[in-house]
Amino acid sequence: MYATTVTTEFVAQHYLTVVDDGPESVPHSHQFAVELTFRGPALNEHDYLVDIDDADAALADIADRYRDALLNDFSEFDGRNPSVERFARVIFERVTAAVTDDTVSEVAVTVWEDDDAGATYDGPV
Repeated sequence: MYATTVTTEFVAQHYLTVVDDGPESVPHSHQFAVELTFRGPALNEHDYLVDIDDADAALADIADRYRDALLNDFSEFDGRNPSVERFARVIFERVTAAVTDDTVSEVAVTVWEDDDAGATYDGPV
């Protein structure tokens, strides 16, 4: 199995909706790092698993969408707690809609919330 990974970082804000009080219940910032890992059993005719330019463009769109924004304000978090786990799933859904190389069979999205906590969502595409 081949795997290709691209990464980016950006600052965004959120507050957790399941906490009644404390620092997580008020808007606060995180330095998010996002890793996209594309996996597949074969390479294309150019010996690529995924076109890295396309993967970078999808990642740049993600960073541009959420950079310096409050995650709670986005429709994809309506009625949902904007946890790092949920954020990984949201990014997975956006990326798999944008990067459609036939050689990619799985995508894993890992979102790091600062340096000490991260969550991954992965699945077939």
